[in-house]
Amino acid sequence: MPIIIAVNRSDKKGTSKHPLDCGLLQEKVGLVSDAHAGGEEKREISLLALESIGKMNGEGYDFKPGDFAENLTTSGIDLVSLPIGTRLQVGEKAVLEITQIGKECHVGCAIFKKAGKCIMPKEGVFAKVIRSGEVRAEDKITVL
Repeated sequence: MPIIIAVNRSDKKGTSKHPLDCGLLQEKVGLVSDAHAGGEEKREISLLALESIGKMNGEGYDFKPGDFAENLTTSGIDLVSLPIGTRLQVGEKAVLEITQIGKECHVGCAIFKKAGKCIMPKEGVFAKVIRSGEVRAEDKITVL
């Protein structure tokens, strides 16, 4: 069953994010209180699969949820196979719409400096919030 592993936020852009007990995903904002909130509508929320983080850790690293600056760390769902426009219900109310798969890597990001590569450019997924709602670790993800 697809679930949220962690809800992550940061005070500054370009840094690792730290887990929250509960986060509010808000339409036209993203994750309330996150450094990226209120930014580009197409990329309000970032998602990365725990399985993707596991690939990097399999090469001898020790990355954890939030280290890649993703807002939602997921498990049990192949995010990069979802077509743009796919809607996901996260938790009881929140609905996201996939808007972008991958991104241009920031030159000199902390992950690249540590590992010489980063998975976000190919395996990070971005979404906008269609319906607001609270999300927590262990919340179910449903493809609508």
